[in-house]
Amino acid sequence: MTYHTGLSRDGPALLVRDLMAAKADEQLRPIAHLAPDIVVLQNVDFDHDRIAAHLIQTRLADMGHEMPFSYAARPNTGIGSGADLDRNGKLGEPRDMLGYGRFAGQGGMLLLSRFPLVDEQTRDLSHVLWRDQETPDLPAGGFFPDGVLAILPLHTVNAWDVVIQTPTGPLRVLTSHASTPAFDGPEDRNGLRNAAELGFWRRYIEQPALQQMPFVLLGTLNNDPSGGEGHRTAIQSLLNHDALQDPHSTDANGGITAEWAFGLALRVDYVLPSSRLRVRAAKVERTPRSSGESRHYPVWVDVTLQ
Repeated sequence: MTYHTGLSRDGPALLVRDLMAAKADEQLRPIAHLAPDIVVLQNVDFDHDRIAAHLIQTRLADMGHEMPFSYAARPNTGIGSGADLDRNGKLGEPRDMLGYGRFAGQGGMLLLSRFPLVDEQTRDLSHVLWRDQETPDLPAGGFFPDGVLAILPLHTVNAWDVVIQTPTGPLRVLTSHASTPAFDGPEDRNGLRNAAELGFWRRYIEQPALQQMPFVLLGTLNNDPSGGEGHRTAIQSLLNHDALQDPHSTDANGGITAEWAFGLALRVDYVLPSSRLRVRAAKVERTPRSSGESRHYPVWVDVTLQ
């Protein structure tokens, strides 16, 4: 399952505070109710000692769903670039960070599992540079100077390749939270970055090693194949890839995974099993939401290893 949560706050340690006071339970109940074997949560503030991750696991266990294994790594959000990336004449703003964020670690990711992780085979891919991609498609006209390109990661938040030892064999979970392809200018820096992040995964799943083990590509990819501001060919190339399946949700509203107050509704969250997996069911869980919850819905796919 993938779920873009409402578990981010406006300052460091505020999520820990709310979790300790059981003030985030309303946002955790959908996870406990759906009881996934494996879930990747987006928009979860990261702290160095993983206190928030531990508290989330504890609260879920208290709700009756234990997920004792976890993975989290420092995201690129809120880490200063030292440059005025949005060229508005001001330094140190959220859009000047290596990944958008008001503070280091804001809106990171957290993987939880009922099954153990294979640590020696797990990879944090968050720090690959945008400029080093096979087809980087950077903003034209030298928008980013060489000094910025030398430190600017491709992935706005995180990108991971996590191997999980399930009862029927190992499963690779490929996951990221891609850039929102909006809130930029004519240089299209965010739209191009989103497309490059999705292109990264297209090339990654074509590696020979990925053909030897079943995998799932999931997360908030922030691109709708038929709407929104993203480069649609980037997401379409994944959805139509021979190595992947795109399960059709049984939800009556189709594939919509997020809705905004001003009426926009898009499919931006995905669970895409590899062709070696058998899909039993798939759904966008459109449960009623409280005012403090995410605008996104949980997306899950039930698969069996073949």
